[in-house]
Amino acid sequence: MEVLTTRKHDRERQAVVKKFYIESYGCAMNFADSEIVASILKETGFAATPDYTDADLVLINTCSIREKAEQTIRSRLHIFRQAKRANRGMLIGVLGCMAERLKSKLLEEEKLVDLVVGPDGYRTLPLLIEAAEGGQKSVNVLLSREETYADISPVRLNSNGVNAFVSIMRGCNNMCSFCVVPFTRGRERSRDQTSVIRECTALFESGYREVTLLGQNVDSYHWYSENEQDISFAMLLEKVAAISPELRVRFSTSHPKDITDEVLFVISRHENICNYIHLPVQSGSNRVLQLMNRTYTREWYLAKVRRIRELIPDCGITSDIISGFCSETESDHQETLSLMTEAGFDMSYMYFYSERPGTLAARRYADDVPEAEKKRRLDEIVKCQNRLSQISNRKDIGSISRVLIEGDSRKSQADWMGRNGQNKVVVFPKQDCPLVKGDYASVEILDCTGATLIGRAI
Repeated sequence: MEVLTTRKHDRERQAVVKKFYIESYGCAMNFADSEIVASILKETGFAATPDYTDADLVLINTCSIREKAEQTIRSRLHIFRQAKRANRGMLIGVLGCMAERLKSKLLEEEKLVDLVVGPDGYRTLPLLIEAAEGGQKSVNVLLSREETYADISPVRLNSNGVNAFVSIMRGCNNMCSFCVVPFTRGRERSRDQTSVIRECTALFESGYREVTLLGQNVDSYHWYSENEQDISFAMLLEKVAAISPELRVRFSTSHPKDITDEVLFVISRHENICNYIHLPVQSGSNRVLQLMNRTYTREWYLAKVRRIRELIPDCGITSDIISGFCSETESDHQETLSLMTEAGFDMSYMYFYSERPGTLAARRYADDVPEAEKKRRLDEIVKCQNRLSQISNRKDIGSISRVLIEGDSRKSQADWMGRNGQNKVVVFPKQDCPLVKGDYASVEILDCTGATLIGRAI
């Protein structure tokens, strides 16, 4: 009788399992946060679904870096709202960076969502969902000085089983004048090293072969407590690399001021730490860099690039670049193009300036470069980077790359796709290649496009 009762209760629990659907936009931190949210929801009894029309809870993890991202998110919210007409019990929620800034508009004026949760409020989701189910508008956009979610084991969403993100710190103290992150994610705080090592070890033991250590300003990581030794980013990086020589380690994103020689020496000592640094410059003009509050000059940045290549000769370097910042002149723009050429970036993320309400730039400076001019300058930046990427990739022809296989090539299931230590995409035939996803392959580079290396396994 007891067994029958237990089975009945199990069936009842299964019958009332609710489903959630989540979309993520923006930086890698947002995608990592979505995995934390998925873990919290799973513990509450929710199960994931790939179909938003089948969901009881639809969440969109948002990005406020550019206006275009916000427009995309608004468009998606209207689509979800239409689905709700056919599913009256559906709840729609906004997470992340748009939450604090647009909470009233989204909840009250436009009535697009039922709950709004900022990056530090994810633990309260179960209570907020319960309140929303009762008809209340639920909001938690409070920022925290302590929250790192260190004790939560993320549920890996849409994972290929090879690469995983591991968040090691949150927030940013830099106050770049164009950036909304300090206002949406708060001040810097670092996870304890023990929880980071434990998560990375568990990932390796479950079959993952690459971890990317994440933070808005990852190289400013600093863990300290009364009972433990202070741990710098360089020390943490070395500890993660020591988990196994078969675990490849990356990190992102770096502020140029915090890439120290100590970090560079650690990278050079460990073959499994990728020879790759994402080093956002934003502009090549000292005048514009000062307005942006980037705290370095063009000359200092280029000296840092030279130092990286001195200590790690084959290091891949990528960047972020903004065209058309407040008062940028044609001369400032030309300085950006010349810096790109001198630095020889392998790849860049390139955007035209989009004023963000609440930032220092929005309060202090006029957004006075016409959009048509911003786009013209951006087009020149993109063409310059395409040329640099082609030059960089051609240099690799004839070399041997150690490639971590991530899965099938997008264009053909007859080819493998992976990345080398410089974060370059490499495609090569599966034929005569007795390897599987998650294996390392030695690949001779035979040809290239602007974005991809093409080779054969040897």
